[in-house]
Amino acid sequence: MDGFMASAATGVMRSLLAKLGELLGEDYKMHRGMRREIAFLKDELSSMNVLLERLADSETLDPQTKEWRDQVREMSYDIEDCVDDYMRQLQNEPQRHSGITGFFFGYVQKVKDLVTRHEIAEQIQELKARIVEASHRRKRYKIDDTVNFGGINVIPVDRRLPALYAELGGLVGISVPRDEVIKLVDDGVQGVKVVSIVGCGGLGKTTVANQVYKNIAEKFDRQAFVSLSQNPDMVIIFRSILSQVKKDEGDSTSSRDKELLISELRDFLKDKRYLIVIDDVWSTQAWKTIKFALVENTCGSRIIVTTRIGTIAKSCSSPFHDLIFELRMLNEDDSKRLFFRRIFGSEDKCPHQLKEVSVEIIKKCGGLPLAIITMASLLTTKSYTRADWLKVCDSIGSGLEKNSDVEEMNMILSLSYNHLPHHLKTCLLYLSMFPEDYVIKRDYLVRRWIAEGFVSAHGRRNLEDEGECYFNELINRSLIQPVDFQYDGRVYACQVHDMILDLITCKAVEENFVTVVTNRKQMLPSHGKVHRLSLEYHDLENLRANPIVTTHVRSLNIFRYSEGMLPLSGFRSLRVLDLDGNENLENCYLEDIGKLFQLRYLRIKSSNITLPERIGELQCLVILDLLNCLNLGELPTSIVELRHLKWLIVPRMNLPDGVGNMQVLEFLSLIVVDYTTSTSLLQELGSLTKLRTLELDWRINPLHRDKKTYEDNFVSSLGKLGSSNLRYLTLISPWPLDFLLEPWSPTPHLLQELVIKGWHLSKIPVWMVSLTNLTYLDVEVKVRQETLQILGDFPALQFLKLCSNAAGSEVRCLVVSNNEFRCLKKFIFVGWVNMMFKEGAVPVLETLEFQIIVHEVQTACRFGPPDFGISHLSTLRNLVVNVHCEGSRVKEVEALEAAIRSAASMLPNYPTLALHRFLESELGFSSGKPKAIHES
Repeated sequence: MDGFMASAATGVMRSLLAKLGELLGEDYKMHRGMRREIAFLKDELSSMNVLLERLADSETLDPQTKEWRDQVREMSYDIEDCVDDYMRQLQNEPQRHSGITGFFFGYVQKVKDLVTRHEIAEQIQELKARIVEASHRRKRYKIDDTVNFGGINVIPVDRRLPALYAELGGLVGISVPRDEVIKLVDDGVQGVKVVSIVGCGGLGKTTVANQVYKNIAEKFDRQAFVSLSQNPDMVIIFRSILSQVKKDEGDSTSSRDKELLISELRDFLKDKRYLIVIDDVWSTQAWKTIKFALVENTCGSRIIVTTRIGTIAKSCSSPFHDLIFELRMLNEDDSKRLFFRRIFGSEDKCPHQLKEVSVEIIKKCGGLPLAIITMASLLTTKSYTRADWLKVCDSIGSGLEKNSDVEEMNMILSLSYNHLPHHLKTCLLYLSMFPEDYVIKRDYLVRRWIAEGFVSAHGRRNLEDEGECYFNELINRSLIQPVDFQYDGRVYACQVHDMILDLITCKAVEENFVTVVTNRKQMLPSHGKVHRLSLEYHDLENLRANPIVTTHVRSLNIFRYSEGMLPLSGFRSLRVLDLDGNENLENCYLEDIGKLFQLRYLRIKSSNITLPERIGELQCLVILDLLNCLNLGELPTSIVELRHLKWLIVPRMNLPDGVGNMQVLEFLSLIVVDYTTSTSLLQELGSLTKLRTLELDWRINPLHRDKKTYEDNFVSSLGKLGSSNLRYLTLISPWPLDFLLEPWSPTPHLLQELVIKGWHLSKIPVWMVSLTNLTYLDVEVKVRQETLQILGDFPALQFLKLCSNAAGSEVRCLVVSNNEFRCLKKFIFVGWVNMMFKEGAVPVLETLEFQIIVHEVQTACRFGPPDFGISHLSTLRNLVVNVHCEGSRVKEVEALEAAIRSAASMLPNYPTLALHRFLESELGFSSGKPKAIHES
């Protein structure tokens, strides 16, 4: 199933072709006639798929070609439904029983099989007729000529012209980024420097580059400003640069030879101080070609590049990544200033009844200058009635508002979308399934993509890793916005800017890819068939007025619960079911879930829900996510029959016996082992050799009579998992787990993250030092100086959280020495002891949280400066210090905080500082609660 990949542009054509190929394999036994039919379908559809992918790369299509494309795409969905039914019938043929009873049941089943196969054969004949007709129309309408004769992708007007000719007086928020870029450019270095400006479409990169160019161009001997397209004609680009740098020194060349133009440019610029702006670079290949022509010299020459793509920016400025300027969204004040200036001249002139709705519109623009200007231009055509402005506000993100200014903005934003490969277009369009401002967690989104068939394994990467690459690429191309980061810099969650959501919603509806229904909008497809349905509502008035045929729905998202929800029995083609936030979901709603034979993904977020026993009938289920189910009843025993399940995500649940049947399981969280758990289940756990993630809550009391059997089985199983694929392990227990950690053998060398909660380790086990892949460690341990020394030598550790109940009365201050924790980026220490950082310690640390015991400061300061070595942490970006005030005086606390504040202010990254006071009642405060002081 992992090889089946779907696409928005071609429906499920690639997935369908993979399944047809599988049917022709040896695993499926078909009679010769059916095999011929399947081979015919595969050959014809393969040819159509090639053409569909070429059409998907065209920005505009004539109506006849678009109609043919849409019909073929819809046909591919129908064929896959038929093929899935056929494959299920072949896979689920019952075993024959012996004897007279077996003969009778076998005869009845044979009749049923003949009827079923006859029905499927008839369907295939009908679909074959549709394919033949589609092929004839392709020839009659000469669809292939649409692609072969270009011309449809020409954009007659450069849409960056307004940015190139904008007057400074009409710009807002431009001075700070302009001056920052000028600092990077004008630093006196004699060699050639390349400064990259990176940001999403419509953010103002061209405007900033142009303003920098106007300010400093006169300092250079020669200057040029050129803008690229997605497929630039390099001959035209080089001739433009030549004509600008030569000024009046001769006629511009008419050569069409790229090599000659490069040679002429290099020769002319070799002894001149030049400034060249290359606006809107889309590929590293385009940059490399241009770079050949811009000769290296020692005259202090500068090149400024603008791009929407982070990797392009790094490539251009490499190896000096500090020469990359990431352009940010406008802040709230600048956004308001730009919006009101465009409409009324100033905010003071805005009518009172429009103030509130204006602020809401500005908020939805999300600081994107192009969006603010576009909305302002649109609103100048509206009356000054609040109702008209509210209508515009509600339309943002829905793709419903049509206006020349909005269409112009969408065309600019579409450039980023058009430049995506097919699989990333599909993944981006899928985000239109989620409501506005929805925070989408990376792992959740990747699992959804996998279930939909959007992710295809590549090389040695598994589907999760490949899906994360897709996610990162969309971040890198500025098409989704990161909102939360992990310790290692990986983006943990994202949001979609409302203007991007508006764009992809339009395209998703046009492709009949997603259907969205909310209380304020219902976007139904023109073809009548719904493939992916996203519902967000409190009542069913919209659906009653325009009922939806659910037979063909493959994905169903229901955000929030409503009485009278569409029954699951009507969704016979469903692959993905996500019930998000349906707090009052009734158990009876899930009664028919066993009929969803194609279901691959099930996620439920609800309270007081119990899974039906029929869950075991979902033989295609790959992902079961019940993490956000409060008061979830016991898991049904049939869950162990889900032989294709890879992710089982539950909130502290006992597993039934038989887990060894789930041999493809990769993610298991969070299971409970207590006195009701059989010891055989722990043995079975060791057979899950594909398991990468295990989260387990150990509740076997040390006084339990079978304690030794439980422990031996668990130690054995964990040893097997550790020597197989285990990478992420979380152990929670109120009881000591020394029996497990001390004898762990062989060493789990693939382990990357280890979390141990609920009890204190007496020491760090010796074998942990050899974990060369361990990047994340969160443990409770009695921390001594030797503990830090052991952990400081861990070769790959990037995140460390240490909780220490006591360090021993003899220890007043722990010292982190030079060259310890070489890779650590985030360090959290909780314990009643001070900590000092020596120069050269934690050289890449970005986030630090620790505490200072004030009355121990005099003792601790014998080891170093009164700021505890914060001044040595040059890479620090975030600092949290918990100041324990018990037994100290006000002046001592204030002096200590001043020293910390002073040290932090001197660091190059100006870290965000938060000071929290604890136990300050003796300092004259009325409350013993911590008092937080946040600073930047």
